[in-house]
Amino acid sequence: MKKSRLKPPAHLSEEAKKLWKSTVENYDIDEQAAMILQAGLEAMDRRTEAREMIAAEGAIQVDRFGQKKPHPAVGIERDSAQTLMKAFRLLGMDLAQPGAPVGKR
Repeated sequence: MKKSRLKPPAHLSEEAKKLWKSTVENYDIDEQAAMILQAGLEAMDRRTEAREMIAAEGAIQVDRFGQKKPHPAVGIERDSAQTLMKAFRLLGMDLAQPGAPVGKR
């Protein structure tokens, strides 16, 4: 495995930092691809936060009129999961083999 000069952004969770390190060690990531990777991992962190909120508060809430509504975090979780998957597709990681250039055409 080669060492990368790309360090994980400090604001990422420990889980996201581990995935960052694994990704940049196993794939040839350029600086532009690192921006996409960062956006994807930020979405992963948002998804985790939303899932924790849903677990604590429930997926369904009752509004002031007594109507059942999805918790706002349900949409955040869904959108963040889509963003994460899109980031990995944009990087070509759904097709790339470890060690292959990612983000370099």
